[in-house]
Amino acid sequence: MAKDNLKNDYGNESITALKGADRVRLRPSVIFGSDGIEGCRHSVFEILSNAIDEAREGFGDRIEVELYSDGSVSVKDRGRGIPVDYNKTEDKYNWELLFCELYAGGKYLNNEGENYEFSLGLNGLGLCATQYSSEYMEVEILRDGYKYNLRFEKGENVGGLKKTACKGKATGSFIKWKPDREVFTDISLDIDYFKDILQKQCIVNAGLTFVLTDEAKGESFEFCYPEGIKDYIKERVDGKTISDIVYLKTETKGRDREDKPEYKLKYEVSFCFSNDINFIEYYHNSSFLEHGGSPDKAVRSAFVYAIDKYLKASNLYKKDEKKIQFSDIEDSLVLIINSFSTVTSYENQTKKSITNKFIQEAMTSYLKEQLEIYFTENKADADRLTSQVLVNKRSRETAEKTRVTIKKKLTGNLDINNRVEKFVNCRTKDVSRRELYIVEGDSAMGSVILGRDSEFQGIMPIRGKILNCLKAGYDKIFASPIITDLLKVLGCGVEITTKHNKDLNSFDINNLRWNKIVICTDADVDGFQIRTLVLTMLYRLTPTLIDQKKVYIAESPLYEITAGKNTYFAYTEKEKADILKKIKGKYHIQRSKGLGENEPEMMWQTTMNPATRRLIQVCPEDVQKTAMVFDMLLGDDLKGRKEHIELYGHKYIDLTELS
Repeated sequence: MAKDNLKNDYGNESITALKGADRVRLRPSVIFGSDGIEGCRHSVFEILSNAIDEAREGFGDRIEVELYSDGSVSVKDRGRGIPVDYNKTEDKYNWELLFCELYAGGKYLNNEGENYEFSLGLNGLGLCATQYSSEYMEVEILRDGYKYNLRFEKGENVGGLKKTACKGKATGSFIKWKPDREVFTDISLDIDYFKDILQKQCIVNAGLTFVLTDEAKGESFEFCYPEGIKDYIKERVDGKTISDIVYLKTETKGRDREDKPEYKLKYEVSFCFSNDINFIEYYHNSSFLEHGGSPDKAVRSAFVYAIDKYLKASNLYKKDEKKIQFSDIEDSLVLIINSFSTVTSYENQTKKSITNKFIQEAMTSYLKEQLEIYFTENKADADRLTSQVLVNKRSRETAEKTRVTIKKKLTGNLDINNRVEKFVNCRTKDVSRRELYIVEGDSAMGSVILGRDSEFQGIMPIRGKILNCLKAGYDKIFASPIITDLLKVLGCGVEITTKHNKDLNSFDINNLRWNKIVICTDADVDGFQIRTLVLTMLYRLTPTLIDQKKVYIAESPLYEITAGKNTYFAYTEKEKADILKKIKGKYHIQRSKGLGENEPEMMWQTTMNPATRRLIQVCPEDVQKTAMVFDMLLGDDLKGRKEHIELYGHKYIDLTELS
């Protein structure tokens, strides 16, 4: 009965409206897209946007941003100064409208030739919303020969407007505030966010200087690109291109629907093709469009159309070959579009995407036309970049086929229906105890099997020379039964990081079936080569196993020394000398046999018994150095390999003589 009464209490008086600061403070995510750090950052960007709009209108070319030790932040510009005095038309002070009223501002008539034709600030929401969401906000404005001061605390004005006459002609606005922890769940603004956002803004506002100061660290940074997006692309590609850097600029007018007003659109485009770097960035009215929207759709459509048309006209497709996709172009494309419009349809308040139909259509048509002209006038560039797009396409298609193949080959349990030829498992299921010995050939396998502890030691033979995984492509690597069998036995999948094959990545160290992976080969040139090739395979396909110190090398003795009933094993020349010094009387010394010729008891004692064996842990403390050495010795750097042999080859002459 009580439950029914509660339901009946829902009547006319149950409807309430949020008023004043509560409209933002109780629902910040509605305005800023999030009540966490993303929303807090966006509240900062709203204030910054107003300063940028002033600079774009030609008032001021320098904006100063400071992050203070207590978590507060300030933005100072040299614009005309925010109008905060009495407004006869509205019969109110402008500071009340701008700082305390949502949807009040001077940017609503931008399509009618009024102030802020191409506005980044959101027409009266941002200034008020940021004030409402602040623990405090202090404002100082210079304009019309006066200094105006305001202070707000938790969305409420304190002390009204203070107006004092001042000398000089300087104008501008200074706003300092601290985001409120009661509004946002996270207010930890970091300097890296500001570095990123200010660099992006000077990219699309050519000649505008930003100064960023970090009070806590006593650091200061300055950002400026005199030629905007052209300077930025030059900096990023650093000359590593397969085509010239193209720059295009245009203006037009149009409407999103017949019954909608006509509006202005202007934009600049800069792009090139590179094999070393690829990125695509869109900006609209200086706002970074993380998700693109209209310009992204235009780029995808225009580039696929123009490049596909060129490939067909040049007969570069193979017979019955499928058409290119945008991902094939994107792999080598560096592009920025910086656009401005007097009417903008943002997907939401966070401005990460725009939806204007006219902008999409205008950009698509313009880019198609300009790309055709560019390809016609720059045939060498066109041939290079379209050939690279085809390489990207065919690499993608090969990767897709390989992904299907490798998924079939590497998945499944090592049961009777999914057996790996000649692999010998151990009995325990306890991964923390399990050891996999990778041995050289069938002959070594025999003595290792007889010499092992079958409770926790498994054996995987390498049949013949393993493929050099630094030189081979993934399609060839995964066509090798030796490699795929070994990967299946490991059980952890593969790590792929290249842009064309990243979808092949299936690595999960939690699926590794072994605690130790031990490479066990003869102590001769052939054994060293096989060991190196196995390490190379692990380095390229499962580098985390090396980083996590799961990989070991079983050290084989060089000499077997017999004195009476005692047998000694020397692993180095120094050990041999030390042993001989201790022996009194006659002794017999011989070079240690290959693994396949050793007795099982000797294998257990020297190579497999945890109490007496010697394992070298593969521990690349300097990953970059390891990569460099592997690439130099086994990759395509012929010049580097030749220089290395000339410098250090004499150290290894004795090994070639021993073999």
